[in-house]
Amino acid sequence: MADVAKRAGVSSQTVSRVSNGHQNVDADTRDRVLAAMAAVGYRPNSAARALKTGRFRTIGVIMFTLSTFGNMRTLDAIATATAEAGYSITLMPLSHPTQGEVAGAFTRLSEQAVDGILIIIEAHILDRADISLPAGIPVVIVDSDAADPYTVVDTDQRQGARLATEHLLALGHPTVHHVAGPPTSFSSARRTEAWRASLEAVGAPVDEPLVGDWSAESGYRIGAQLAQNPAVTAIFAANDQMALGVLRALHEAGRPVPDDVSVVGFDDTEESSSYWPPLTTVHQDFSAVGRICVQRLLAEIEQNAAAAGTTIVPVRLVERASTAPFAARVATTP
Repeated sequence: MADVAKRAGVSSQTVSRVSNGHQNVDADTRDRVLAAMAAVGYRPNSAARALKTGRFRTIGVIMFTLSTFGNMRTLDAIATATAEAGYSITLMPLSHPTQGEVAGAFTRLSEQAVDGILIIIEAHILDRADISLPAGIPVVIVDSDAADPYTVVDTDQRQGARLATEHLLALGHPTVHHVAGPPTSFSSARRTEAWRASLEAVGAPVDEPLVGDWSAESGYRIGAQLAQNPAVTAIFAANDQMALGVLRALHEAGRPVPDDVSVVGFDDTEESSSYWPPLTTVHQDFSAVGRICVQRLLAEIEQNAAAAGTTIVPVRLVERASTAPFAARVATTP
């Protein structure tokens, strides 16, 4: 640090402020210090800095699965937001979202010295009475529920399901059949609840939802079953992948979309506009979820105080060619 200060013609305190990202240094001085750092090969010692400040500038992420579209997009946004804030992430994937696995992940992350932890576990676990998260470290929960002491960030799952169901009802369909996600998923449960409530609110018939596992294969299997029922004219699938399987099943059964059956998905994946026909779906802003949860966690870390409450990120319906008025279907039926 002394070598950098001498080369740049500044004090060691100024070098420290620049290396720690403080903003109270003018641009010309900052450029001189950064050039001097590069010239002498200076790199701040993160271990020494942590001993001095008590901060490791690292965030732990506990995640159940990396295979779902939403989790991957959220993790990508988290990585971007933490990097922009000068933090890094340590990822701790879980094979099973159990109390033992969660507690073990907390222990391992604590040993690796993180300032706070983000948890992305959509399964019903954090709301159970026997589940407790270790105290003494800031925690933000993503796409799940937890007890009052924790901050939760999620998209508006219920509003998305309402938009999808009400869109199909507004097109004149007498009811909407639902391809649900796994019952262990909070997102799936919220979407199913809102779909059911939307039908009940207008007195439409409510058939029991058929349960998939988020995969296109499960959507195809359920779609083949629904295709055999001529009363099925509108289907709301709980994610785009299952909707893709439904589209294939309907095509193979000779039930054209949207002339005979309308289909709506959920997520608005990058590929959904390239389905055939292009899929009407609910758009989730995963980037906003990732960014907000990092902001909430860093606020807790920097203020050295726990927070609580839930932040809900809005959704919107994206209308494409997979839905059409029920009257059009009747007109084209022999």
